[in-house]
Amino acid sequence: MLDSPSNALVSVRNLKMHFPIFAGLFRRKVGEVKAVDGVSFDIIEGETLGLVGESGCGKSTCGRSILRLYDITDGQIEIDGRDIGQTSQSYLREMRPTMQMVFQDPQASLNPRMTVEAIIREPLDEHTKLSDTEKKEKVYELMDAVGLNRRFAKRYPQAFSGGQRQRIGIARALALNPKFIVCDEPIAALDVSIQAQVVNLLEDLQEQFGLTYLFISHDLSMVRHIATRVAVMYLGKIVELAPREALYADPLHPYTKALLSAVPEPDPALATKKERVILQGDVPSPANPPKGCNFCTRCPAVMGICKTQEPEYREVEPGRFVACHNFNDQ
Repeated sequence: MLDSPSNALVSVRNLKMHFPIFAGLFRRKVGEVKAVDGVSFDIIEGETLGLVGESGCGKSTCGRSILRLYDITDGQIEIDGRDIGQTSQSYLREMRPTMQMVFQDPQASLNPRMTVEAIIREPLDEHTKLSDTEKKEKVYELMDAVGLNRRFAKRYPQAFSGGQRQRIGIARALALNPKFIVCDEPIAALDVSIQAQVVNLLEDLQEQFGLTYLFISHDLSMVRHIATRVAVMYLGKIVELAPREALYADPLHPYTKALLSAVPEPDPALATKKERVILQGDVPSPANPPKGCNFCTRCPAVMGICKTQEPEYREVEPGRFVACHNFNDQ
């Protein structure tokens, strides 16, 4: 079991989120999808932890589970010193102001029948006893903070561009002065020209309000820009976690090496010299993961032990964690 540092705002231990599979006439349980399968990490107060991996590896499920948007299968989740892993939803309601989420699709996460003012104000109506005047002023302050014109307060989400809608979602997440925000691929649905603006906004807000982020993305170049440390996820498990520069300069796990080799190199001279790691086969089903190491079916450095024994997730260098049999003797 990993020890949590004293300045950790979020501490996750052996988090599991398994979804049952029902089949047949009587809807019997015949299996389960192991979307998140034994994840452990800490997020230090004030930092941004990047969570990366292929589509379908369990990143978004992990983020939602940490905020207890799902009732988790197993594990411990501690946020701001309070254990919320197995607590009731009524107790979690008291914790909601501390932890918020920015969703992937700004169009789907905003109610088209509510004005911008009503959307941002909704958390204030639910969780505070402010007067109408105070709420209105707070909404305007939040619109200012995320770069939205106050004159647009009475407009509906469909009147805005994708980038502006995401700013509305960010303003809503900030309404209750949270400490921790899960950003679930907040730039994936946006044009490339807008992505940098939203990421820069998130960085500015982090500095202004002292926020702590879990930044979920499959865009490794953007994660390199915003993250303090990076966790790499594959088929429901974290295979490597390291400080940003160390991970990008010298990836340890074979999957991390393959993932980073796929990042486009803007310099044509360097691009021709870059060695690509091409993985064979497809990602196994999370309903039927391989025995031993999850990555053994595609790993270019596979050994006999990988197919029978799950590797231990352990610290191999100060601050660097990896789950690979190639490092178990170090």
